[in-house]
Amino acid sequence: MTLSCTAVRPCLLRELLRREMGLSSTLVKRLKTTGAICVNGLPAPVNARLAPGDRVAVCLDEPPPGFPPEDGPLDILYEDDALLALDKPPGLPVHPTAARRTGTLANRAAGYYRATGQRCGVHTVTRLDRDTFGVVLLAKNAHVHALLSEALRAGLLKKTYLAAVLGAPPRNVGVIDLPIARCPGPSLRRMISPAGDAARTRCRVLARGPEASLLLLRPETGRTHQLRVHCAALGCPILGDRDYGTEASLALSRVLGAETQQLCAARLRLPHPITGAALAITSRQRPLLGK
Repeated sequence: MTLSCTAVRPCLLRELLRREMGLSSTLVKRLKTTGAICVNGLPAPVNARLAPGDRVAVCLDEPPPGFPPEDGPLDILYEDDALLALDKPPGLPVHPTAARRTGTLANRAAGYYRATGQRCGVHTVTRLDRDTFGVVLLAKNAHVHALLSEALRAGLLKKTYLAAVLGAPPRNVGVIDLPIARCPGPSLRRMISPAGDAARTRCRVLARGPEASLLLLRPETGRTHQLRVHCAALGCPILGDRDYGTEASLALSRVLGAETQQLCAARLRLPHPITGAALAITSRQRPLLGK
């Protein structure tokens, strides 16, 4: 990916890179020794003086990530020079860990870049738990990742989830405003606690059944396991959720054939990090009750 800009006034190259092009100082320091920054087609030092009309181009290509690329199926929902949006199936981890370096969505994305000759990084913007399925957004370079991370912090990335749950909330529309804390001990589990971090989820009932319902969930914060913990706190655990489910929800899950977690990242809305255009990405998957 190459960013381009034309100087409109005299200035130092580093000033244009930071102010007009929005590159971080860390990224500029990394790029300045690689020949990736050019003025009028020639590599230039960042202290070069620009005149009006000088054309600046910055190549943001990256080396392969530090984990093995792998061939594997990818359901691509959207792609351009900056972004790759994938429809993650349930049961597939998003990214490698120290204990597991292979067999993840990120490994497959790296394999796809290798097969298509793209010099891209694999920068995860929206993560999903292993069993949650739906839209995962990847940035192809560090600059785009930084822009999207800032948009996420500013609340400009709007995420919508669908969840099949046991029972139903008492009201069709509501807000779950319950703080979430880590459970004691060496565990990834979370719990509702007054001492926890603020967590807020908007909830709407899309369909009610005799035993289960379909919910539309919009998280306004991004706490670990937030939707799963909030649904369980409502008394409506997500079907197939072995961590926060109950005997009744897991039994119904088996009856309905929903033994994998029925939580889907159904839709992502965001301003494009480079063009600013509105972008909406929708998963092709649905929870069992949403089909």
